[in-house]
Amino acid sequence: MKLPLRQVLDDDGQPLGPLPEIPDADLKRLYEGMLNVRLVDERLLKFQRQGRIGFYLTATGEEATHIGPTYALRDADWIYPCYREVGAAFFRGYPLRTFLCQLFGNAEDPVRGRQMPVHHSIRALNYVSISSPVGTQIPQAVGIAMGARRLGRDDVSLVYFGDGATSTGAFHVACNMAAVDKAPVLFLCRNNGWAISTPRQGQTATPTLAQKAVAYGMPGVLVDGNDVLALVAVTREAADRARAGLGPTLIEARTYRMGAHSTSDDPSAYRDPDEPRAWTQHDPIVRFRKFLESRHLWSESQDRAFRDAFERRFAEALAEAEAVPARPPLGSLFEDVFATVPWHLEEQRADLEGEVARHGPRGGH
Repeated sequence: MKLPLRQVLDDDGQPLGPLPEIPDADLKRLYEGMLNVRLVDERLLKFQRQGRIGFYLTATGEEATHIGPTYALRDADWIYPCYREVGAAFFRGYPLRTFLCQLFGNAEDPVRGRQMPVHHSIRALNYVSISSPVGTQIPQAVGIAMGARRLGRDDVSLVYFGDGATSTGAFHVACNMAAVDKAPVLFLCRNNGWAISTPRQGQTATPTLAQKAVAYGMPGVLVDGNDVLALVAVTREAADRARAGLGPTLIEARTYRMGAHSTSDDPSAYRDPDEPRAWTQHDPIVRFRKFLESRHLWSESQDRAFRDAFERRFAEALAEAEAVPARPPLGSLFEDVFATVPWHLEEQRADLEGEVARHGPRGGH
């Protein structure tokens, strides 16, 4: 079985067929969203190497998979990210200052230092917490989609995962249940070629991951994950289908991880260095910029202005985040789990407050 690769633009930014309906202002916003992700990643990779943060994950070469699908959804729809999709949160309005506070784990970290850097949870944006265990977010996304339908809402959920997650039991169980229940969920496999050090061919013998959808009784779509307009188109189609009560869709976005899996990884130990160089011609940002320039919607001066504005915005957010106290309040240990704190935790909190009063927050050291 061979699925066609859905594309809208070629590598030179030239249309290969009909374009999805997108206003010119939004076309520029798509480009700015992708460029913002890359600039943030470049800065914060350096921060980790300097020891200013402990861990980071870049999305270089995969930015279109963040921005295209998010644009195609409604703000009320749910996003279950994998590791790299913070661009989806930025596109929905996640403040850079808050993002930096989470990386630092400081007193204004929304998750109060309980998660490692890059593991964001943004309730106001329907952006659910990143989970480190591979694939665990997939059945969770199905559950919220089933719940939305039972409540009479036409919300959909979109769940991101990598090619490696398709080898987990969570993926298979979630796909089967979603198809049986006709849950309004979009399974988006961001196939970037590598599950840390395991290549795609080590995951499956099938030519594509999208064709696995057939076994579950749902459509499978193979899309160029470096083509932001193609991602908008296929996500819109899948979301419309889900809202109409026709069930889930499995989307395989074929892209490439240009950098390491994370700052704890060294891809030179397992990957041919010529491989990422070969993918530079498919860069999603370069491709889309060429498209915008051909329509007189973007220029070199606009690009410089955006980058300069980013530098000012980043410097301001960084200065504010670094001025925040380094640790979350000690009392936050007892918060965010129960709507009403139970008696035994109230006792423990009182005991802790007494100890702090007697010995100081560090036990007198």
